[in-house]
Amino acid sequence: MATVAANINRGGPRNASLLVAGALLAVFLLGLGTRHPQQQDEDLEGRAPTAEELRPSVEAAFPDESYAPGATATLVLFNRARHVTVRVFHVGPEHIRTYGYSELQGVPVTASESIGSVHEGSTVAIRIGDWPSGLYFARLAAADGRVGFAPFVVRPADLGDHRVAVVLPTLTWQAYNLRDDNGDGKGDSWYAHWNVHTVRLGRPFLNRGVPYNFRRYDLPFLHWLAWSGHPVDVLSDADLASAESAQSLASAYDLIVFPGHHEYVTSREYALIEGYRDLGGNLAFLSANNFFWQVVRHGNVIEKTEQWRDLGQPEAALIGVQYRGNDRGGHRGAWIVRDAGAGSWFFAGTGLRDGSSFGSGGIEIDKTGPDSPAGVDVLAEIPDIFGPGFTAQMTYYETTAGAKVFAAGAFRFASAVLGDPVVHRLMGNLWRQLARP
Repeated sequence: MATVAANINRGGPRNASLLVAGALLAVFLLGLGTRHPQQQDEDLEGRAPTAEELRPSVEAAFPDESYAPGATATLVLFNRARHVTVRVFHVGPEHIRTYGYSELQGVPVTASESIGSVHEGSTVAIRIGDWPSGLYFARLAAADGRVGFAPFVVRPADLGDHRVAVVLPTLTWQAYNLRDDNGDGKGDSWYAHWNVHTVRLGRPFLNRGVPYNFRRYDLPFLHWLAWSGHPVDVLSDADLASAESAQSLASAYDLIVFPGHHEYVTSREYALIEGYRDLGGNLAFLSANNFFWQVVRHGNVIEKTEQWRDLGQPEAALIGVQYRGNDRGGHRGAWIVRDAGAGSWFFAGTGLRDGSSFGSGGIEIDKTGPDSPAGVDVLAEIPDIFGPGFTAQMTYYETTAGAKVFAAGAFRFASAVLGDPVVHRLMGNLWRQLARP
């Protein structure tokens, strides 16, 4: 096991206070299929933070989204605590149940080390070992019982260490971070007040440091990868954007997977993934509302600009479907098989045929549109889940260059991979189809 260097730097940033409960307006809005930036946003949270989100913790974060094996990561503390210990864990291989939304579990990769008393601006140097690429976190525990978590990605030493890459939505995680950093009583995100267009990276999440809805949206797929024996390169948004070219991605990977809610991407990311697809690279989008907004990075800040479809790059042309709407989880429904013949490889061994139902999806949904690729197959759909015309569609298409592109079309498909035997089989079929040239 690698060790944590317990040297603490005492300088640092100004105080970041907790978000005040009740700071947000309660708003409910169904998203529309064709939207414009001046209209209401597509998945407005509009809620006060819960008691669990505001639970006292040891607040800490890593300035960077990812680190390479052998690097030294700097963990920054954001509040005071006495007699603190820190230990690093790997998320995914553990067989320990995660309860609630303010907890992370994992397999320890370092010993527990004492770092003494800390205050805002204290820093701790953590040596990254020769660990497998994946999602990790530092767990900090104080003498008064407070606990905090600081997640980070360990990227591969080189792109292509494995032939499949999984990209975690690190920018979208921070967009949904309603932490009040400047102490004005409002979360510092456009999800708290709509005249804000920037979000700062490298800050602690609420929920004691756990990304929003991580247990539901992201964790089950990470468990499936580890427990099914699928070694992959895990990348952050920054890692994807740092690729030299689409050609280098195509040389490194047979498949790139976006398992979670990947709403916010930079122009660099969009161009790389589009070019990768055009060169025959396979893609899997296992959630919904992906590649919807363009963001621009300014150092450690991202700025929300325009929707990709209004920039002449509709997400449907890449993914196969485009964002259609949401109801904040009010309705869920089963996917109904529409074209078992076109997806015979996908439905193999499940007994599903046209008209059969499986799984449960909703929350946010995608549907084919006028810019969807010619020949896109609708494998299954959740009809009229939010009302007439609000139908979620699961799609697949291939390109003349040999690319295979799958989109789930709704939230929580990947979340059911361990609890639903049919979805488990479908995911295995999808992996066998796409995780090869």
